[in-house]
Amino acid sequence: MGTVAPDAPRAPQEGTGSGDAAPLRERRREQRGWYFYDWANSVFSTSVLTVFLGPYLTSVTEAAADADGYVHPLGIPVRAGSFFPYAVSASVLLSVLVMPLAAAFADRTGRKKPLLGAAAYLGAGATTGMYFLDGDRYLLGGVLLVVANVSYAVSIVLYHAFLPQIAPPEERDAVSSRGWAFGYGSGALVLVANLGLFLGHEALGVAESTAVRICLSSAGVWWAVFTVVPLLRLRERPAVRPAAGSGRSGPGQGFRQLAGTFRQLRRYPLTLLFLLAYLLYNDGIQTVITQASVYGSEALGLDQTTLIGAILLVQVLAVAGALLLGRLAARYGAKRTILGSLVAWTATVSAGYFLPREDPLWFYALAVGIGLVLGGSQALSRSLFSHLVPAGKEAEYFALYEISDRGTSWLGPLVFGLAYQLSGDYRNAILSLVVFFALGFVLLLRVPVQRAAAAVGNVAPDRI
Repeated sequence: MGTVAPDAPRAPQEGTGSGDAAPLRERRREQRGWYFYDWANSVFSTSVLTVFLGPYLTSVTEAAADADGYVHPLGIPVRAGSFFPYAVSASVLLSVLVMPLAAAFADRTGRKKPLLGAAAYLGAGATTGMYFLDGDRYLLGGVLLVVANVSYAVSIVLYHAFLPQIAPPEERDAVSSRGWAFGYGSGALVLVANLGLFLGHEALGVAESTAVRICLSSAGVWWAVFTVVPLLRLRERPAVRPAAGSGRSGPGQGFRQLAGTFRQLRRYPLTLLFLLAYLLYNDGIQTVITQASVYGSEALGLDQTTLIGAILLVQVLAVAGALLLGRLAARYGAKRTILGSLVAWTATVSAGYFLPREDPLWFYALAVGIGLVLGGSQALSRSLFSHLVPAGKEAEYFALYEISDRGTSWLGPLVFGLAYQLSGDYRNAILSLVVFFALGFVLLLRVPVQRAAAAVGNVAPDRI
């Protein structure tokens, strides 16, 4: 594979994982453009996946169901209420297959930006097309969801892969944190506008279903419009080390390169250890996010208005939290700050066990705790991982990073579900998630990040 020797840290050079030698002014302009992709795509995960699409696609599927409550996509009997989660699962499985291939192609050809644009506009187009999801068109909804979610996943991998190229090591924590802050700010802004339309649809003379379809499609339009900024400002870099036989293309070459990356990863056990730690604690984070509304409604007896308000509060505070933890990382290092955030996650989830029923104030307090650590722990994990990636392999390694998120996102919900099934108490279910933060803390504590960065040929900042 022509890789850099593990014991040979490399000096900063153009287009490598050690940061770009471009003048400061040009680098800042490129970084600001990079932030805008988070601003562009976050509305898809917030307004579409988290709030509107699940209930609406389920209602469309129920309208198409037979007398027994089943639909029959491809002749397979599926209960109407299961169609949306099945479609999400299909999109996740497909993205786990597509992300590494797209990443291998991007690294081999050095064409991250065209692939980012293609994935972004395919996803934005599918999301905009959700305006036509009405009546009993549940199959259209399922196809659009799969296309949009897979495209989103691919674009995120390529977006992450630009981080080592647009920021030198000492800037990455701050740059990554600002990107997450942009994303949460965008998600909160658009969600407020969408909820205003949805809750006030009668006063505006708009049917509820039409209001939802406008909210869904507007996320696609937003995604498409603001993707223009990073595509204009990000600079393409040539491939650092073209693979042997790189003149060939196609899925076969992509699979061969991907297999080589997996073989190479075994040479970097400290990078692998970080991925394992991230797999565990990030799965805890994602499960808290997805199950918090269930916990609030079922265990605490809170109404939908309270739950939506808490979602908005988390979005807004995640902006401040990402920036705050970024500043803490500048003083104490990313690893220590992430470890501190995992302690905070453990304390927050444990406190959730003791929340009183039917008291929105305490649930909002829980949302404050989640919001303050959510964006920062994710942003700093991304920047810390960027130091553990070999030059020329940014997209492929970030594909593995995303797979450790998406490909194992069933672990937390499984533990949550089993804890509830065995105890019959949602409080025990939420408390069971502490194990993910505890194990993630222990594994991350064991990663010597300076040595891990040197092992892949990077020069890490003094404070990391």
